[in-house]
This record gives sequence, C-alpha cells and structure tokens, in this order.
Amino acid sequence: MTTPIVSTPECVFCGIVAGTVPCAKVAEDATTFAFMDIDPGSDGHLLVIPKRHSVDLTDIPAEDLAATTLAAQRIARAVLSELGADGVNLLNCSGPVAWQTVFHFHLHVIPRYRDKSKDRLALPFEPGLPADAAAIAERARALAAVL
Repeated sequence: MTTPIVSTPECVFCGIVAGTVPCAKVAEDATTFAFMDIDPGSDGHLLVIPKRHSVDLTDIPAEDLAATTLAAQRIARAVLSELGADGVNLLNCSGPVAWQTVFHFHLHVIPRYRDKSKDRLALPFEPGLPADAAAIAERARALAAVL
C-alpha cells in the first residue's frame, strides 16, 4: 500500500520534496528523500526526511520513522565507504529547545572525520562524566512506570 504524500505549504522540506525548493538531492524512494544540509557540520552532512509531513519525533507515524531510519542507515554506510568518513552521527532534534529549526521530522546523517578540516562539529557536553546514580535511577523508574 502506498502512503499518500501529505505536505504543508509553508514547510521548506515539503517544498524540497515537491521540487519547488532547490536542493542537492542524494537519494529518494517511495517514502523518503535525502539531500545535503546547506549548513553542514562536516563534509557530506545530509538530511533524510519522510516525504509525508510530520512535525517531529513525537508526531511521525511508525512506518515513516522506520523507513526514514532505514534510509539513513543505508546512506550512513555509503558515507563511510564513499566519503572516507571515520564514523557517522545520526541526529534528530525534536523541539526548539533541542535545536529543531525546521519543523518537518528529519534525521541528520553527519560524517565524522579525524581530519578536523573536514569536520567542524563538536559535542556540547563532555562524554565519560557520569551523573548522580540515584538521580539516574529515579528518572528510570519514572519513565518505566509510564511505559
């Protein structure tokens, strides 16, 4: 069954899918569309979106999320083999506080390089510094209770 493409006229990503907004297209299938990010964090940084409009991670239908994630995985493999990346980040920002600026669900596929001339992305926190174990356990209990 083919899912109808639902778009929002004011959404730039819907315009990209419709062909009314230019982009550097990377890949497309029946459900997803991938294109280069115009403000890349590294060489080869691109976005994968569902063709059907969804605002964010909490809004996207499961089948579109699965298709978009599988497309991102396929593209990440190509980033590693064809661009010579040393690693890859897959990033979703959901909501303005989480840095979402375009309100159409999207996954960033960000190639990572040891060569920092190809990679200007830096972590906003320092991994490897554990937080309070009791606080972590309490958050786990609160989430587990509703899930």
